[in-house]
Amino acid sequence: MSAIDYQHTFKSLDSLLEALSPLWQLVAFECDHLPWQQAFPHLAQKVWQIPDTDIDTIDADQHLLVHTLLPSLITDLKQSSHPHLAHIIEHLSLLVFTLPQSTINPSIPQQFAQQSAQQQNDLAHFSAHIKGRKWQQITAFAAQIDPQLQTKLTALPILEWCAGKGHLGRLVAKQQQVNVTSLEWQANLCEQGQAFANQWQLPQRFICADAFAPLNPNDKVFYPQQHAIALHACGDLHVRLIQLATHANTQAISMSPCCYHLIQHSHYQPLSTQAKASKLKLARHDLQLPLQQSVIASPKQQALRLQEVAWRLGFDTLQRQIRGINAYLPVPTIKQSQLSGSFADFCLWAANQKQLQIPNDIDFDSFLQSGIARQRLTKRIDLVAHLFRRALEAWLLLDRVCFLQQQGYEVSLSEFCANSVTPRNAFIQAIKTTA
Repeated sequence: MSAIDYQHTFKSLDSLLEALSPLWQLVAFECDHLPWQQAFPHLAQKVWQIPDTDIDTIDADQHLLVHTLLPSLITDLKQSSHPHLAHIIEHLSLLVFTLPQSTINPSIPQQFAQQSAQQQNDLAHFSAHIKGRKWQQITAFAAQIDPQLQTKLTALPILEWCAGKGHLGRLVAKQQQVNVTSLEWQANLCEQGQAFANQWQLPQRFICADAFAPLNPNDKVFYPQQHAIALHACGDLHVRLIQLATHANTQAISMSPCCYHLIQHSHYQPLSTQAKASKLKLARHDLQLPLQQSVIASPKQQALRLQEVAWRLGFDTLQRQIRGINAYLPVPTIKQSQLSGSFADFCLWAANQKQLQIPNDIDFDSFLQSGIARQRLTKRIDLVAHLFRRALEAWLLLDRVCFLQQQGYEVSLSEFCANSVTPRNAFIQAIKTTA
């Protein structure tokens, strides 16, 4: 996409998310009915037609989720006072938002490609202590670190941000023979990472520092002739990288954001001019939406999860009656062993945690049935909200892209690996083009 495309896409997406916020900006546990059923009758009818046994399967597959619910939503929009929103969805497919799939850049010199092939024999030993899926993510991300950045630059030294043990930086140092500085705040991880680098005789050094604290000038962490990289730096950590790198006019930035909700403020702090002008106000709960995707558990795990949610909702109905306050009351985490008891025992425990007195004549079974019914409701509210998880993540990614463009960077947004390897597969690459 060009600069105009990214900014135009953000504006369209922002309008869509703002207008449809009643569908996704809510807490299902607080609802006792579909809060949007009058405004979206076809969508409400559709979610109640889905068998309970199919909810998790649909929720686990974003394409299936979109295929199942999107037609009903579009029908409702076309019959509403906002028919243009249906056009936005159909034209941009923003509820799916599939980014361009990346491959190893064809501009990488043949010598580097041959060198990588020659290294394959010892990579198995090199990665022996890294879990399989994590190693897949690392190798896929490293493949995007073009040593010549599409022939625009000579190879740059690498800054690996929030490095952990420096697995990514170590692989880049090994494959490209470039100097790598890995910044990590946990001293034991720095020590282990440095030991690995020394073992392989790689040009990688560690800086043990808090990413949020003022950096020691003597460490020379950020400077212009440098390529900053970050694989799954969480929340404000990758925002901090963007801010420090752009301030230093760092030549190149490659990153994959993660865990948008791990922020220091109660609400999201926009970066770009476009996002600052948005009417959307995102709390931490909203920022968790992109990460909410069901994992198909074993039948036993699934049954226990369903039981716990039904019990919590049943108690919630009970506590609202006891307190005379129609508001959700959070209950602490329970041990799995507590689910082997009775619902009445759970209610007595929960009431004790919240200093509530349960009357002796309470019909616990009726509240349990209420919990089971509310569980069917909350699963459907969440399912519709999850229709927007990729769209909200796209909004957050585009905020970062637009900000980088405003700082004089040429930016591309793509995927560095398949969704099955990690759902957090967005790849932002920014190359400094103006002072």
